[in-house]
Amino acid sequence: MGAMSVRTESSAPHRAGFACFVGRPNAGKSTLTNALVGTKVAITSNRPQTTRHTVRGIVHRPEAQLVLVDTPGLHKPRTLLGERLNDVVRTTWSEVDVIGFCLPADQKIGPGDRYIAGELADIKKTPKVAIVTKTDLVDNKALAAQLIAIDQLGKELGIEWAEIIPVSAVGDAQVSLLADLLVPMLPESPPLYPEGDLTDEPEQVMVAELIREAALEGVRDELPHSIAVVVEEMLPRQDRPADKPLLDIHANVYIERPSQKGIIIGPKGKRLKEVGMKSRKHIEALLGTPVFLDLHVKVAKDWQRDPKQLRKLGF
Repeated sequence: MGAMSVRTESSAPHRAGFACFVGRPNAGKSTLTNALVGTKVAITSNRPQTTRHTVRGIVHRPEAQLVLVDTPGLHKPRTLLGERLNDVVRTTWSEVDVIGFCLPADQKIGPGDRYIAGELADIKKTPKVAIVTKTDLVDNKALAAQLIAIDQLGKELGIEWAEIIPVSAVGDAQVSLLADLLVPMLPESPPLYPEGDLTDEPEQVMVAELIREAALEGVRDELPHSIAVVVEEMLPRQDRPADKPLLDIHANVYIERPSQKGIIIGPKGKRLKEVGMKSRKHIEALLGTPVFLDLHVKVAKDWQRDPKQLRKLGF
């Protein structure tokens, strides 16, 4: 006869599953992901909608594993790219185990929040948690008013909030409380990823994302959506001693119009050099190995509106 399994209080069933955070740009989604995972995984940027790909951070606990799926911002589609992003978002929402709707404590609920909440109301089965972020920026009275407003918003749209949780990503206690509240909403399951994994995002995509972030910094509003980065290849340099490896990375920065080339490259190539230096530092930190980065700027005419180009650029 096989061994009997006796379940005591301490050995509750292991849970594992997926959560995603939604909210308008700059609602604190990526910061929250990073705080939960404890390392920089999603790409934070002070520019909205730079998280282009589904970056997952993984929270490992003895009794549970919470996989965070970072969906791109949902926004009213203006282009083919916008529509495609929105489809990706809706699919993701219906496939995860819990959705966290992030609303910053320091801003009144606005039309952007209502738009997202309205879309959320259509996804019936997935439990929804309202997360009030950036609570360190307001006093108790303002926070209480925001909690009431969120409760009200749920009632208006017929959303049953499973929880309304105030957090400040700068305070660890609240962040682990958030994880405590999300875990019971996950299905019973063995861990989905090995212990050491922080993200299952292919390294090339993360590298491209780091380059894109560096390229966007400082060009404010001139090129918000019109940069795509493709890492053509990542190869260890041959003939290097084992203790001095070097990784060669060849990447192309694609823009839509020739006139944007000068903005990215800068006078005498100065800007592109800075982009290279900055992103190389981040990439070396991410991969833990010295990197030689070879960057080229190319024009892909109106890639946001061209299905063939979009496919080639990975959308």
